[in-house]
Amino acid sequence: MFSLEGKTALVTGAGFGMGAGVARSFASQGAHVIVNDLDKARAEEVVAALLDQGFAATAAPFDVTNEQAVQDGISTASAAAGPIDILVNNAGNAGGSRFVQKSFAEMSVDDWGPFLAVNLLGVMHCTKAVLQGMCDRGYGRVITISSEAARIALPIGVSVYGAAKAGAAQLMRYVAVEVAQHGVTANNISLGNMNTIGEAFASEVVKGIPTGRLGTPEDVAAAAVFLASSEAAWITGATLAVNGGLPAICLLYTSPSPRDRTRS
Repeated sequence: MFSLEGKTALVTGAGFGMGAGVARSFASQGAHVIVNDLDKARAEEVVAALLDQGFAATAAPFDVTNEQAVQDGISTASAAAGPIDILVNNAGNAGGSRFVQKSFAEMSVDDWGPFLAVNLLGVMHCTKAVLQGMCDRGYGRVITISSEAARIALPIGVSVYGAAKAGAAQLMRYVAVEVAQHGVTANNISLGNMNTIGEAFASEVVKGIPTGRLGTPEDVAAAAVFLASSEAAWITGATLAVNGGLPAICLLYTSPSPRDRTRS
C-alpha cells in the first residue's frame, strides 16, 4: 500500500527539515523526487544522499516566490524527471530570511512581504505551474504544508504568517473543488510544534502535547505519503492535523512571545 512507484514528485523547500524528510520518504516509496530549495547547495546535498541510497532524485533550485523562476525550474526538472504527478508545497516561513516574530501592530507593510510571498504566492505559483498538466493526465496530488497557526490565533507574534498559511489552505479547498473531476486532489497538512523550535521553548511546549514529544520530519512524511498515494483518491479539500494530539483549544504557551524561537 501507499506505493508511489512510477510517480514524479516535486517537494519545495526540501533542502532540510520537514521537506527533506518528505523527499526521503517519497523516494523510499518509489517516486522520482525533484528536490527544490532556494539554496542550490542544500538541494544538491539532499539529492546526493538519495542517489547514494539508490533512489531517483533531481535537484531543482529555484525561488518559489518568483513566478518565472518557478515555471523555468519546473520545466527543466520535468524534462529530466518526467511530468509532475505530486506537488508538496513545503517551502514556508519567510523564505531565505530569518523568521522574526512580531505582533501585527509592530509590523510595517514591508514586513508582510516575505511571509505573503513564500507562504501564499509561492504556493500559488507552484500549484498553477503543475495543475493543468495533472488534469490533462487525469492524475495529480497537491499537498500544502500548513500550520496550526493558520487554524487558530496564537499569542506568539505570527499573525501575518498565520494569515498567509490560512490563505494557502483555503486555496487548496477551492482547487480541490475545481479539479476533482479530473482525478486530482488537493489537501493540507497542518503542523503543530515540530522539533525545529528552540530548545528552551521546546521544553515548555512539549509539556502540553499529549504524545509527549515534538513532531519530526518522519511524522510529516508519513502523512504526505498517504495523501500522495492512490489510496487517498477520495480525500480532497481536507486538512489533516499532525500535531501530537493537541486540540486547538489546548494550544497553550507559557511564554508570550520570545524573540529567539522559530517555527518549522
